[in-house]
Amino acid sequence: MQFNDNVEKYRIDKWLFAARFFKTRSLAADAIERGRGILNEQRVKPAKVAAVGDTLTIRIGNAQYVIRILALSNKR
Repeated sequence: MQFNDNVEKYRIDKWLFAARFFKTRSLAADAIERGRGILNEQRVKPAKVAAVGDTLTIRIGNAQYVIRILALSNKR
C-alpha cells in the first residue's frame, strides 16, 4: 500500500482566513464552531482538514457562499 504525502491539506479555519473570507483565523474558527460552515454537507470542527475538491458552504451575515476548493494555501 502506498501513501501520497504530496497532497496538500490544511485546517478549514486556516484556509478560510488565507482565502480572505474572514479577517482573523479566530473569526473563521468561531463561525465554523457555530455551524455557519459546512464541509461536504456535514458540520465540522475548525480543525477539520480541507482538501482540493471539497465543497464548503459558509454563511457570513445574510450572505451564503458555496465554494468548491480548487487550490489550497495557508498564505494570504
